[in-house]
Amino acid sequence: MSTNIISFAIVLGVLIFVHEFGHFLLAKLMGVGVEKFSLGFGPRIVGKKIGMTEYLISAIPLGGYVKMVGESPGKELDESLLPLSFLHKSLFKRSLIVLAGPVFNVLLSVAIFFVFFQVSGLPIMKPEVGEVQEGMPAHEGGIRPGDRVVSIDGRPVTRWEEMADLIKQSSGRPLRIEILRDNSTVVAKVVPEIVSSRNLFGEQVEKYVIGITASGAVTIRQLNPFQSAAQGVLQTWQIAKLTVLAIGKIIAGTISAKTLGGPIMIAQLAGQQAEAGIVNLIFFIALLSVNLGIINLLPIPVLDGGHLLFFLIEAVSRRPLNLKTREVAQQVGIFVLILLMIFVFYNDIARILFD
Repeated sequence: MSTNIISFAIVLGVLIFVHEFGHFLLAKLMGVGVEKFSLGFGPRIVGKKIGMTEYLISAIPLGGYVKMVGESPGKELDESLLPLSFLHKSLFKRSLIVLAGPVFNVLLSVAIFFVFFQVSGLPIMKPEVGEVQEGMPAHEGGIRPGDRVVSIDGRPVTRWEEMADLIKQSSGRPLRIEILRDNSTVVAKVVPEIVSSRNLFGEQVEKYVIGITASGAVTIRQLNPFQSAAQGVLQTWQIAKLTVLAIGKIIAGTISAKTLGGPIMIAQLAGQQAEAGIVNLIFFIALLSVNLGIINLLPIPVLDGGHLLFFLIEAVSRRPLNLKTREVAQQVGIFVLILLMIFVFYNDIARILFD
């Protein structure tokens, strides 16, 4: 339990700090005054004022905020502070400040993967056979455990993923698989067959397979800084793409909303990753950081995406939304988030009680 709590505090602290620091840094760069920088909401636990900014740690650790000068419409502002006012900056500058939070979350993921690939290199799973299922095409074609696939239909194969993709794309046509076995080359003729399985989202899908599993053997490819950066961007992009797909499937009802997790689930997963090692915990932070960035871009008032939606309307109509409309939208957004929080807490508790 203590591991879960400590890990949860570390994970959430890092994610919130990076997100709010993005808003803070861009506000400063755009000449906007910052009154408060808080990790957490609610009553202040500790704080220190430096210049005009009060830096806080607050009681409720489920978020954070940056309070900028002139951020609240309709509130009177001293004329001396107008040059520092958020609302008196251009639409472009305001948009950059709001967008900075999610962008910094994404950049954190890129940075984590960059450091990993630079230090440890890129692990590549060899196209080496671990197990062969009896009665499946690979078994009938004479493929054995320990065989290493060299090419399929003349196309060289260096990674397990390349081999799997070629088999999936075969549409069931016969494949000529060249294999390295005991320093000798063997050719196997295999006809993939279609099977039903579940994908990452738990959906029933059909795909072509030949009935083999990977041995798990890997080779490490050392990367230069540019290659590590490119791999960091690629890994982050793949996580972002899966996050967007998952959100779309939940909205469409393809995936059950019961899969959503809240703070309790995050604490449990953080504890598990911490027990598995610091590298696993850091990867978990990278995964959640992308998720947080994407979710914050949803067009829900009170989220960054909601503010960006207001700015888009302002850009099209050439005038900001009136104060009453914004207030109603904010209240609706808060209501939606409260309902969502209650729902994910319910899911978390249901998992504990019934799983």
